[in-house]
Amino acid sequence: MADADFLIETRRFYDTVAEEYAVHFRDLGAGMPLDLGVLYGFAELVGEGGEVADLGCGPGRVTAFLASRGLSVFGLDLSESMLAIARRENPGLRFEKGSMQELDLPDGSLDGVVSWYSTIHTPEEHLPALFAGFHRVLRPGGHLLLGFQCGDEPRHYEQAFGHSVALTFRRRRPEHIAALLEAAGFTLRARTVREPDETRGEPVAQASLVARKPPEPIS
Repeated sequence: MADADFLIETRRFYDTVAEEYAVHFRDLGAGMPLDLGVLYGFAELVGEGGEVADLGCGPGRVTAFLASRGLSVFGLDLSESMLAIARRENPGLRFEKGSMQELDLPDGSLDGVVSWYSTIHTPEEHLPALFAGFHRVLRPGGHLLLGFQCGDEPRHYEQAFGHSVALTFRRRRPEHIAALLEAAGFTLRARTVREPDETRGEPVAQASLVARKPPEPIS
């Protein structure tokens, strides 16, 4: 799957708009108490010191928030420009270049996986393998957090932050993603849907799912 078209398109988009994107989404907490509540709850489920990967970390805002909650977290992203911002703004945290489609991590090596609005560029046919990869790298009992936009129809952008770029944002129904996660071996723990915030320019409702890799049975 190396250098699949959608990965090239995603990398090019975020390399182009990285600085403007980081300014626009500078304050993770501003006007987002419900989203912060989901992230806080995830951190509590994982537990202090838990090893977590923030996949598709962008400028590292979620990575930094989870680190502030006591998690041992690192960020992974396709975009060198996004990673440069993340490293510049969070010099004490680890950020690596890579694709969540092909995780170079040992089986059962993490207590938590976060994909906060980073599966939204993945075509439907790649989701089962993607979720299987998340399941593989989690320890039994580990937790997964997904954030994504609700809907049935994708939206394709040709302009963003004053740049001529091209990228498709795929909206999905929470019940559909929940079914895919269960098929990958996860147990759903929480489902949140909030209405769009017009002050932030959100056109559709926003969803999050928390799922768990079942713990090993007690013998």
